[in-house]
Amino acid sequence: MGLGPTVLPLCASVSLLGGLTFGYELAVISGALLPLQLDFGLSCLEQELLVGSLLLGAFLASLVGGFLIDCYGRRRAILGSNVVLLAGSLILGLAGSLPWLLLGRSSVGFAISLSSMACCIYVSELVGPRQRGVLVSLYEVGITVGILFSYGLNYVLAGRPWGWRHMFGWAAAPALLQSLSLFFLPAGAEGTAARQDLIPLQGGETSKLGLVKAQYTFLDLFRAQDGMWSRTVVGLGLVLFQQLTGQPNVLYYASTIFRSVGFHGGSSAVLASVGLGTVKVVATLIATGLVDRVGRRALLLSGCALMALSVSGIGLVSFAVSLDSGPSCLATSNTSQQVDLPQTPGLLVRTSLPPVLHTSGDQGQPVRSVTERPIHPVITASLGPALNIDSSVPTSPIPEHTLLCWSALVCMMVYVSAFSFGFGPVTWLVLSEIYPVEIRGRAFAFCSSFNWAANLFISLSFLDLIGAIGLAWTFLLYGLTAVLGLAFIYLLVPETKGQSLAEIEQQFQMRRFPLSFGHRQHSGIQYRRLEVSSAS
Repeated sequence: MGLGPTVLPLCASVSLLGGLTFGYELAVISGALLPLQLDFGLSCLEQELLVGSLLLGAFLASLVGGFLIDCYGRRRAILGSNVVLLAGSLILGLAGSLPWLLLGRSSVGFAISLSSMACCIYVSELVGPRQRGVLVSLYEVGITVGILFSYGLNYVLAGRPWGWRHMFGWAAAPALLQSLSLFFLPAGAEGTAARQDLIPLQGGETSKLGLVKAQYTFLDLFRAQDGMWSRTVVGLGLVLFQQLTGQPNVLYYASTIFRSVGFHGGSSAVLASVGLGTVKVVATLIATGLVDRVGRRALLLSGCALMALSVSGIGLVSFAVSLDSGPSCLATSNTSQQVDLPQTPGLLVRTSLPPVLHTSGDQGQPVRSVTERPIHPVITASLGPALNIDSSVPTSPIPEHTLLCWSALVCMMVYVSAFSFGFGPVTWLVLSEIYPVEIRGRAFAFCSSFNWAANLFISLSFLDLIGAIGLAWTFLLYGLTAVLGLAFIYLLVPETKGQSLAEIEQQFQMRRFPLSFGHRQHSGIQYRRLEVSSAS
């Protein structure tokens, strides 16, 4: 039995709505934090705890979520995560004190992290190889669109009484729609295209993916049997290079670069958030259209190469043009310091980095809340740059440096685009493909936990690194890391375009280590499509 006519649209909706929920929850705190600060008198530390509580919940989900996904199934894990998200949104909407806010945000963080892992795995197993790349990449598209959607909704609700309660509550809408779509999809891959994969015939015997289940334990991820160690190296390498290339921190200087080319005051904040956000949406859409045509490796290699060149370009420019205006914590528990910027919408905030720009709805003026250190990392899929506005007086570029400033702006756009069609969507697609079905949930979650931990490390070390070697050398170091990532991808990451999950499984089993996996391997083994009756 093949795919029904409604399965592909439903899978697309599950992936897109899951990403939309993820992106919205990441960014909604940007508009909610200022009214929360005013209503609850939050200090600098309390704001840090509130923003960082989502990270805590997400990291916990990455530790235990894999076991939930493998034990209870992908669809149940998604539905369960939506229940937790609805409960967290309800807690946030009714919260009357900081502890309840922390509980709500932690619950939401747990839910979106668990859902992100389960969605990618569920969709990759449910559809055939020709649609897998597009449908899994739609999750990343949903994230970028969700963040942009939160910008607009935060602006609309900013001036309304208890508007922050409505901001948190709107996250329930895509989660409910996603749950509705799931009820019309099968619980697993039985009877769908993924269950009709081509299986090698060796010695006259046939096997079927999932019919003969191997028993894997978590420790098997570190053993050479069935190429498990090779898969672990590929998975961990992708998530670590995704973070170590400095993507969260490079965006920290986005608004500074925009201001350096003449966009002063509120316009730099708008362009840094909405402008780069739009670039990320467009680039992710391009990646979605190309991932099943040009392949995963081509997108990763081209994206990583462009990241290396562009971030190095920013580093070289910063030797001549000072882009460094470090943050400071002007802690005011019950008061807000106003910045004289005209009519700026309340835009995110890259929560992984200290300066956060918010909007006072009554006066239409942004209010700045900054922390001393960047301690709020979020998964790299979020796109809003932190707005580095350290003074109420906009800085003007030195005339002779105008060309260099524009060069830095172009490099920033290229860097954001390269990440968005390379590491951004393709990393999670590859992770959903390379592991055996019996341990896929735990393996995916294991790599996800390293992603969160690496994000935390990069964000916490950013200011110390700048203090030790300077901003320019920090960017050049990120460029060098991207070059190393390029070599890693070329030598070790396999091409999975157009291959069934069974063929990908065999590709790893045939080699102890996937050196030079650049070309699809043809082992001469014959394949035959097996007919599966509806009773199976």
